[in-house]
Amino acid sequence: MIIIILLTALFFSFCVHVYFLIKYVQIREQKHLRAFINTAISNVLISASLSIMALTKPDYIREIDVKMLIWLFSGAILLLMLFIKINIFRNIYRRAQLPEHYHYNFFGKKVLHGSVVKPQEIALFFITMPFFLFLGAYFIARMINLILYGTL
Repeated sequence: MIIIILLTALFFSFCVHVYFLIKYVQIREQKHLRAFINTAISNVLISASLSIMALTKPDYIREIDVKMLIWLFSGAILLLMLFIKINIFRNIYRRAQLPEHYHYNFFGKKVLHGSVVKPQEIALFFITMPFFLFLGAYFIARMINLILYGTL
């Protein structure tokens, strides 16, 4: 049980680590760099404790239900990717409402400028797409299997 808790903590620590890396690249603030370094240290400590536990108590490794763990992690990544996509759409919608990002054409229709969408948002949207689709399909397929047949 402790191994599963540590694996889950490592997973979420890694996700937070990647988040602070992206934030630091986008904004270049010291607080994001410090948080990135702190999560790197926590990743190393959690990984070291997992390695020590695996070497001293190999029975813990045999007790892990890998299918359940992968299914839960894929669901967590699916939700994270969905959150990223919703956040991108929300930012674009907010910018589209600002007058500096549009003008009206001759016929009175609103015409959006290219400044509504930032290039890094487009890149992030398309980079996260394969993870969203593959892990989402895996998560949904395993959930249907669990509902219909009672096993993962």
